[in-house]
Amino acid sequence: MTPETLAALEALLFASDAPLELARIGEVLELAPEEVRAGLDALRAACEAPDRGLALVEVAGGYRLVTRPELAPVLVRLQRLRLRSRLSRAAIETLAIIAYRQPISRPEIEQLRGVSADAVVTALLERRLIRVVGRKAGPGRPILYGTTREFLEHFGLRDLGELPPFDVPAPAEVAEEPAAAEPAEPAEAPPPSEDPVPADDEGAAVPRA
Repeated sequence: MTPETLAALEALLFASDAPLELARIGEVLELAPEEVRAGLDALRAACEAPDRGLALVEVAGGYRLVTRPELAPVLVRLQRLRLRSRLSRAAIETLAIIAYRQPISRPEIEQLRGVSADAVVTALLERRLIRVVGRKAGPGRPILYGTTREFLEHFGLRDLGELPPFDVPAPAEVAEEPAAAEPAEPAEAPPPSEDPVPADDEGAAVPRA
C-alpha cells in the first residue's frame, strides 16, 4: 500500500464518528478487502510507536481510531478546563431550555429562542453538558437532547429535581376598552308660552306686574 493510500485510510478513520466496516472502507478507498486488511495492519503498527497519541481498534464490527488509554489524564485535564470556562449567554439560555424541556430537538430549541442553535448545541456537546438521548418520532426523526452528569456537577445539583422552579409566564391579559358612550339625544325645546313675556325696546324681558 502506498503512503498516500495509508494516509487516506488514517484520515477516513479519524473523520468517522462511528466504526467503519471493512467493506465500507474498501468502497470509499476503492480497495480490495485484502488491501484494506493490509492497510489496517500497517496503520495499527504505526500507531503503536511511542510518539503516537492514537490507537487503531476493532469494535462493533468495524474499525476506528481512539486515544491511547495512558493519555487519559491529559484529556481529563482538558475537559476540566472546558467546564471551568465561562458559558456564554446564548449557551446558558439553550442549556436552560434543554434542562427544563428535555428531551428536546434542535428545531424546537430554535423555535423557542428564535435563532439558530447549531453552534451552541455543538459547544454544549463538546463540553459534555448535554448528550444525545434519542430521536423524535416524525418526519426527519430529529435528534433529541438531554442533560448529563457533568451538567449536574457543573451546577452543583444532585439530580434534576433540584432545578429551581420555572413557571412559564402567562400571556398578558388584554384590557377591554370601555364601550363608547352613545351620543345623547338633543333635548327638546320647551313649548312656547301661550302668554309670551313682553320685552322692552332692547329685547330684555319685562317682569310682569
